[in-house]
Amino acid sequence: MVWALRYNRKMLRVSSERGPHLSRRTFLRGLAVTAACAVAAPRVVLARPDERRFLSLVHTHTGERLTVTYFDHGEYLADGIEALEAFLKDHRTGEAHVMDAPLFDILNDLRISTGTAAPFQVISGYRSPHTNARLREQGRGVAGGSLHMQGRAIDIRLADVTCARLRDAALGLRRGGVGYYGTSNFIHVDTGRVRRW
Repeated sequence: MVWALRYNRKMLRVSSERGPHLSRRTFLRGLAVTAACAVAAPRVVLARPDERRFLSLVHTHTGERLTVTYFDHGEYLADGIEALEAFLKDHRTGEAHVMDAPLFDILNDLRISTGTAAPFQVISGYRSPHTNARLREQGRGVAGGSLHMQGRAIDIRLADVTCARLRDAALGLRRGGVGYYGTSNFIHVDTGRVRRW
C-alpha cells in the first residue's frame, strides 16, 4: 500500500513537470495499482478500548469448552481471566499459570478480523517446564525457552478459517510472534517480539 502511494505521488510529480493535467492512462494505471495493493493488504481490525471482549474455546486434548467475557467497561474481568487461565492449564500435568492478558486480546482481534463463527481450537496453552522438557526430549520441535512456559503463547486453529488465512490475520496484527504449522494445521501466537517462522 505504501509502495502504491509512493508510485502515485511519483506519477503526479512527473505529470506536473510535463503540465498541469494527469493523463487518463497514468491516472488509471495508478488507480489500478492502489486498488490491487488495498485488496492484497491484510485487514487489521482492533477491538475498541471500551468494547466488551469475549472468547469461545474448545480444547483439542480434553474436549473442554469455554465461552467467557474477559473484558468489559474498559477493564479486565478477574472471573473471566481466571476461567481462561484454568482452561489453558497444562493438560498433561494439570498445572495452571498466570496468562498474559494481551494474549487474549490477540485472539479477540483474530476473532473479529477473520469473522469466525467457530470457537478457537486450542492445541496448547500454558506448558509447564517439565512438559516442555519432555516434549523437547521427544523431538517435537519445542523451543527450550518457549513462551508457553510463561503463559505468553497459545497454539490454535479455527474450523471455518484456513490455517493460512489465520496466519495472515495474525501477522497483520503485528503484536508478537506468529508461527505457521501448515502440515499440522495450526498457528502459534505469542506476546513476545514481532517475528515469524
